Amino acid sequence: MRPLNPKGSEYLTRWAYRCLTLSRGQYMRSLTIAHGRHAMTGMNDLQDTLVALASPPGAGLRAIVRISGPRTTDIVRALLPGFAGVTSPCHNGVLRLDGVRSPLPAQVWFWAGPRSYTGQDLAELHLISSPPLVHAVLAQAHAAGARAAGPGEFTLRAFLAGKIDLTKAEAILGVTQARTDEELQSALKQLAGGLAHPLQALREDLLNLLADVEAGLDFTTEDLAFISLDEMLRRLTLGLAQITLVQKQLDSRTMEHRLPRVVLAGPVNAGKSSLFNVLTAGKALVSTEAGTTRDYLEAPLRLGEMTATLIDTAGRRDDAHADERRAQTLGAERAAEADLVLWCDPTAAEPAPGGALKLATCSDAFPRRAGWLAVSAHTGAGLPELRSAIASRLHERPGDPWSASLSRCRHHVLACRDHLRAAHHLALEDQPAELLALELRLALEQVGAIVGTIYTDDLLGRIFSRFCIGK
Repeated sequence: MRPLNPKGSEYLTRWAYRCLTLSRGQYMRSLTIAHGRHAMTGMNDLQDTLVALASPPGAGLRAIVRISGPRTTDIVRALLPGFAGVTSPCHNGVLRLDGVRSPLPAQVWFWAGPRSYTGQDLAELHLISSPPLVHAVLAQAHAAGARAAGPGEFTLRAFLAGKIDLTKAEAILGVTQARTDEELQSALKQLAGGLAHPLQALREDLLNLLADVEAGLDFTTEDLAFISLDEMLRRLTLGLAQITLVQKQLDSRTMEHRLPRVVLAGPVNAGKSSLFNVLTAGKALVSTEAGTTRDYLEAPLRLGEMTATLIDTAGRRDDAHADERRAQTLGAERAAEADLVLWCDPTAAEPAPGGALKLATCSDAFPRRAGWLAVSAHTGAGLPELRSAIASRLHERPGDPWSASLSRCRHHVLACRDHLRAAHHLALEDQPAELLALELRLALEQVGAIVGTIYTDDLLGRIFSRFCIGK
């Protein structure tokens, strides 16, 4: 980069940009909170010991009560007097509960901080999943000094302790709320570092590059260069390539989860392919011979302002041969992953799956059935009502667990890319190094916002409030 001549108006320009860069740096340092600290929600909260039911409520074989915080050992001993603590990570004992005379077997798993999920002492109490028993355990833990955990508070402490970053916290939420195999696999990939690893590598590269640029700012009068222009352009190009790959990764996930899936299912010769064609202007093969559809077809389904993916599957029958059975298996898999199943049956003879929208197809040839929506692909009868019913059902479905995370990450990724492009342009045009340093700082701020080295209470509240209690 061209060193600035510290004289005249150019010196004043350098001084102004230097002040801007420094003030921006001070602002960023005020936002960058070291892992394990939370300056805005208060340090007192981190000294509370939390307790919550971490398994689904209700009767069952096993319930898991999770406890974490400075007083974890004391509270567990108040429940199981013989608990050995750090010397025994797994302890089998007997619960001692106020008002309960019968001995109740329980098992405790213990992880000492900071080598635990939350970074603090953490215990899991495994017992019989009886609602009155679990209530008594929680009540006694509260009496011993534990506080009821809020939604996602255990994972929040893991984030504050530096055990996970925000992308992994959102992946945990994605795992717990996944509705399909695709959503689960996507969440597991992110939990394994699918976003965290490339972003952390990019952050380290940008920090080192910024250090080289700012080192040169302090020695402009000595004409000492810490980094050549070619090396600067190479590293900026590498950073742009890294952030572009992250952007493509997010875009691919958006395509996977953006369109809800609607599946046509039902017995053979129920008019599914005819209905598919008329709803999507598709070209599915239609025949009076049973079992004509040997695979599944997909096409966009326009529903006013909403777009869904409509899937035509093979009809079901018991005497199917090998090829038909394979097609029926594929259709069953698509139906299991669907946001909505349209069960097509002209005679309403077979029971529809739970939650399916029941369609009495071929209504021009069969009598109407109570509780079934009558439609006809040949006459068009009932099709406007069908489109409205599909749109209504899709609007009522649970939200995509990834939508908020994808939107947040994409915003910061695009902003980081723009700042790196600006930095690359400044380097090519041999502009003042202060401007280049400022663009690098702004790019780093965007990366930090994704992984959570820079955050606000409002952001954490939006993310962790979506967790269930006990996670």
